[in-house]
Amino acid sequence: MTMLKALTKQKKIILLTALVLLTVCLLYLLPQVNASNYQYFLNKRGTKIIAILLTGFSIGVSALSFQTITNNKLITPNVMGLESLYMFIQTFIIFIWGSKELSMMTSYTQFFLSIGFMMLASWGLFNLVFKKENQDIYRLVLTGMVLGSLFGGLSSFMQVLLDPNEFTILQGKMFASFNNVNVSLLGISCLLILPCSYVLIKDRHALNVLSLGRSSSINLGVNYYRLVKRQLMMSAVLISISTALVGPITFLGILVVSLTRKLLNTYRHQEMMIEVTLLSGTFLLAATYLVERVFSFNTTVSVIINFIGGVYFIYLIIKERQK
Repeated sequence: MTMLKALTKQKKIILLTALVLLTVCLLYLLPQVNASNYQYFLNKRGTKIIAILLTGFSIGVSALSFQTITNNKLITPNVMGLESLYMFIQTFIIFIWGSKELSMMTSYTQFFLSIGFMMLASWGLFNLVFKKENQDIYRLVLTGMVLGSLFGGLSSFMQVLLDPNEFTILQGKMFASFNNVNVSLLGISCLLILPCSYVLIKDRHALNVLSLGRSSSINLGVNYYRLVKRQLMMSAVLISISTALVGPITFLGILVVSLTRKLLNTYRHQEMMIEVTLLSGTFLLAATYLVERVFSFNTTVSVIINFIGGVYFIYLIIKERQK
């Protein structure tokens, strides 16, 4: 009890969120498990939980970092157009070669093909925007939004021309799903995410200073342009991995980061990174539970998350206008 009183308000909230996540994990993991089937259920559900936590960390932490370096609480790395590019890649493969070719590709080929193109596009975008050191970061946001619209438009054009049977195959790629997560890809994703996580966590103190604003952070000795480029690249890598692993989830980042800022009311990124990971895991796991137990797989995780996140985003915009 004395130890609990000694904790700060932020740490108490983080602990409470962790307990909520643990409760949701147990509610999802244990039903229908008995002595004869526990290996099957624990293995299948355990894999989903690991994928959910990995995806939640990637999306939550990258969104937090992106909002800090852009000094804008209403945008996330999704504005760089990576999810639109992912859908363009999937649509293009089916449009040119057909769904048979896509089904013949190994999960490794699809995974690395998607990550490779998204990373190549990110690298090209960063080089284009940051060719000169004094470029405004909002140029990156605007360019990313334009490219996202371009890829989205091209995808829609090809989808209209697709055979209905081919489009049915493509629909499975349009929404995030944790039902068929490849265990091997999960391990590879962990290995890819680890170095990115190290860089993001290493820069946490610099991000704390950057919260004061660009001019203040430069005056306090932060190498602004190097920090921004590094954080943007790591955010792009994390979003690319999570999207290639389970599919696009648009509004999760803005939902969990906004709630984290509201709950913790702090500038300390080391605490916010933990909270966004826990909240992301809780929302994704709760959405997965609803999809499987309430809606009987008649909807998807991304539909539920995007609906909640979209409503919350509208609330944030209305709130900003009232200030």
